[in-house]
Amino acid sequence: MEVPRYFTLEEANAALVELRPLAEQMVERRRELVEAQARRASLGAQVGTNGGDLTPSDFAEADEQLEQSASELASCIEQIQAAGVLIKDLDRGLLDFPALREGEEILLCWHVGEDEIRFWHGADEGFAGRKPI
Repeated sequence: MEVPRYFTLEEANAALVELRPLAEQMVERRRELVEAQARRASLGAQVGTNGGDLTPSDFAEADEQLEQSASELASCIEQIQAAGVLIKDLDRGLLDFPALREGEEILLCWHVGEDEIRFWHGADEGFAGRKPI
C-alpha cells in the first residue's frame, strides 16, 4: 500500500495554483458527460418507440461526445490524483489534501468556487464535518 503524501496548509494552497484549473475542468467534463449520457439514452428511447427521424450519424455524434467527455474527465482525475490529492465529489469539484494535525491524519478540504483552503475534517468525517482552520 502506498504511503500517502501529507501536505502542509501552505503546500496545499500552493498546489491549488495547478489543481484549481484541473478541478474546474473536471466539474465541466463531468457535466458534459452526464449530458452526453442523457442524450444517448434519449436516442435509445426514441429508437424504442418509432425511431423518429434518427440517422446513424446521430448515434455516432452522441457516442463521440460521450467518449470524448469520459476521456477528458479521466485525464483530469488522473492528474489530480497523481498530485496525491483525493477527489471526493466530481460534481462539486471537492478535493481533500491529506495532512497531519497533532500527529493525527486529517484532510484539508477545498472545492471549486473557494479561493483557498479554509477548512479541514477528520479522515473518518466527510464534508459535513468540515471545521474552519
